[in-house]
Order: sequence, then C-alpha cells, then structure tokens
Amino acid sequence: MYTPAPWLPRPKDLAMKTVLVLNGPNLNLLGLREPAVYGTQTLADVQALCEAACKTHQFALDFRQSNHEGVLIDAIQEAGRAQAAGALAGVVLNAGAYTHTSLALHDAIKGAGVTLVELHISNVHAREAFRHHSFVSPVAKGVMAGFGIKGYPLAIAALAGMATDA
Repeated sequence: MYTPAPWLPRPKDLAMKTVLVLNGPNLNLLGLREPAVYGTQTLADVQALCEAACKTHQFALDFRQSNHEGVLIDAIQEAGRAQAAGALAGVVLNAGAYTHTSLALHDAIKGAGVTLVELHISNVHAREAFRHHSFVSPVAKGVMAGFGIKGYPLAIAALAGMATDA
C-alpha cells in the first residue's frame, strides 16, 4: 500500500482529493449500543481516526452519518459525481444493517460508479447467519470486517493505494 513520505512530492492525481466516510443506521450509538460487539469508542473517536488517516495520506475528509437510507443514497450519488470530476478518492461505507437489506444502496453504488470500500466494525461472518450476506459487497472494491474501529484508517489506506495504482 502507498504510504506517503513527507520528503517526496505528492502525485498530482491525489492532490487534496477527498475521502467520504459514510456511516449508516445506529452508528451514532457507537459506545452505547452493544459495547461487547462494537466496543466503547464513539463515532467521534472514529472521526478522529479518519481525520488522522486522511492527514497521513494527504486527503480531505468528508465524514457523515445517517439513519436514513435515502440520505445515504444521495451521498453515494454525490460521491460518484465528485469522483468523476476528480475531486474524490473514494468512499468508505459502513452501511450498518442496510448492508444486509438494501438493494437500493447496491444500485446507487453501481450506478454512481464510485470506488468504495465496505466496512464493518465487527466480523459479520462470525455473527448471526442473516449478517453473512451483503448487498454492498458485489459492488465494492474491497471489504473490511472485524478490525473494530481501526478498520476505518485501514480502509482509507486502501483507497490511497487504489488511487496510486490507477
């Protein structure tokens, strides 16, 4: 993966692109909801990790959370336009339960043509059977699961690596 050295010039195609970190339903309850599964860190802690990772990779951060499917779809469509314009490196999406239910998110990601990493804080494959299927995975460039909130900076690093490979 690409890790920028401060003494090396930044590739022009990555100059201050944005990473959209998009969090779905109930992620606003991180730290409170099922701490044995999701940990005690909050969404603000996740945002701080993402800010540090974006700074490392010289990205700007757009960090959002919504409990509403349509808001997430609008953000994905907006991200597709931003990536087509050269302003966005990609999306890190933790769609929460919508991962397992939303054909609309699948269609939005596919239609927008955006580079997207699917992220889960817990290892969904070690949990209930209904969590084993994802409608997002078939249209994602990669999937991260089970690394806790440390998966977010890993996903941002993956987007940086994908951008330099392009």
